[in-house]
Amino acid sequence: MRTNQFAAEAEAAFRQFVLRPEFPCLGAKAAFNSDSQTLRTFDELGSEEATNDLLAALYDFTRLVGRDSVEPNHRATSDPGGSTESRPTEYATFVAIFEHPRQTNEQEFENLLWKQLRLLHDDDAAGHDWDPAVSSDPADPHFSFSFGGQALYVIGMHANSSREARRFPWPTLVFNPHEQFERLRADGKWKHMQETIRQRDLELQGTINPMLSDFGERSEARQYSGRAVEENWRAPFPAASGKCPFAH
Repeated sequence: MRTNQFAAEAEAAFRQFVLRPEFPCLGAKAAFNSDSQTLRTFDELGSEEATNDLLAALYDFTRLVGRDSVEPNHRATSDPGGSTESRPTEYATFVAIFEHPRQTNEQEFENLLWKQLRLLHDDDAAGHDWDPAVSSDPADPHFSFSFGGQALYVIGMHANSSREARRFPWPTLVFNPHEQFERLRADGKWKHMQETIRQRDLELQGTINPMLSDFGERSEARQYSGRAVEENWRAPFPAASGKCPFAH
């Protein structure tokens, strides 16, 4: 983890970034307004040190999400008997902000994002299956990144993103549980929310994000970095077997 000074500066900046009126993502706003976010800071995106710290923090998050509850910022309430109850939330999100590198172009950031995801997966695959609800093949329209047995939609942000909603001073990866999108669909909330977010993004940017698609239409891997990838682009990520090598 990084110094308290950087952590405080980065968290304050990201909160301000998300809560500004024109920011399009309503889910992110809801997470911060309900204090349901988990935000952690790390050294260098794609480095061994950052990966080791991120592994521990992201495992904590996925374990809590896997119980259909989160403990925002590791704060919980305890009853007089000593039991600890995590507060359930509809919009849990994990935000990883890296202190370095500050200046990358879109291709460089994309390479680092996928390097970081590969490093996470290399460790995770030793003990966890790929979430069976999604595909492990990044070319598959039903692909989603999986960690700790949980499908996660990844959003990359950096200082030189071509998309205004992805332009943040430090390289950042946001991990959103897929299960939340499915729950919103089941509740009949997702379609209206999605349409509103896309309209707000159009108003902010002036153009529609060319990478947008609904889950199952095209691989969401094309959306992770924020770069408008080529038609024949393939994610630099191996299709996982989906099975833990120690499974019985």
